[in-house]
Amino acid sequence: MNKPKSVFESRLAARHRQGRLFGAVCMASTWFGIGVLVVLLAGVTWQAAGWLNWSFLTNFDSRHPEQAGILAGLWGSLWLILFTTLFSVPVGVGAALYLEEYESNGWLQRLIQVNLSNLAGVPSIVYGILGLTVFVRMFGVFGSQPKVVALSLGFTDLEIPLPFGRTVIAAALTLTLLILPVVIVAAQEALRAVPSSIRTASYALGATKWQTIRHQVLPAAAPGILTGVILAVSRAIGETAPLVMIGALTYVAFTPGDISSPTDIITNPAGLAEAPFDTFTALPIQIFNWVSRPKTEYQHVAAAGILVLLTVLLVLNGVAIALRHRYQKRIRW
Repeated sequence: MNKPKSVFESRLAARHRQGRLFGAVCMASTWFGIGVLVVLLAGVTWQAAGWLNWSFLTNFDSRHPEQAGILAGLWGSLWLILFTTLFSVPVGVGAALYLEEYESNGWLQRLIQVNLSNLAGVPSIVYGILGLTVFVRMFGVFGSQPKVVALSLGFTDLEIPLPFGRTVIAAALTLTLLILPVVIVAAQEALRAVPSSIRTASYALGATKWQTIRHQVLPAAAPGILTGVILAVSRAIGETAPLVMIGALTYVAFTPGDISSPTDIITNPAGLAEAPFDTFTALPIQIFNWVSRPKTEYQHVAAAGILVLLTVLLVLNGVAIALRHRYQKRIRW
């Protein structure tokens, strides 16, 4: 004769059913997202079939779809990401170190933390307006007649415009403002994850605060910091609105500094110095321009550009993930 289930057994069985149901919902959500991504990638790849070739990567834009290329946007995006990373990572990590390791938990830290959380959610178009005012026009300090600062570098005479105008450096500084809150918050979380016993043991052995941060805290927090940098730079690569606001060009038949191949970096040092202060376009801008054109052939060109943008994103993320994995292997605790 079967005994009736107790109240505890009934509730336990109900909790197990709820757990299995929740797991099934999570799995369905995951596969739904993967399915949508696969469909989108398949559609873009099908549209780009026959259009993504070597000439597409080595040609400039053209009024004829079959001759259009993405060389200018590719080099423009590479310059943007290079300078954005150089500006945002030192400043972001330095700000996180100050807030976590040096600043006491007072009203100033709380005020900065609240503002960082708010800035991380500001729409990118707002940063575009800010960049237009601060970096492109510099508040109109120089009036209608821009100034030019001449610097002699030995191998070339560099001319720096003031204000910066619609140049690579202005766009990189704008994107830096955009991703800086994300970098700072991610770096703070990584620093908080380092056990306090590591710091205490370092101090006990006679290390100074800076030695503790340099040799113990930063190496341990590096994987988390790189994760935040990966997410922030990935966002910057695909941003269009700030670049549109600061006036990035849509139809360009040149690259910044006239550097259009890796060999030009060595053979053209003058162009390398002039590239940050040259006008530019970027991959998202070119794709946006092609999508908005009336000819249907440009839809295939835009699809090929999307694949190039995704490839650049995956390559950069792959390098960052490899660096993160290398730092993780060094952690011994």
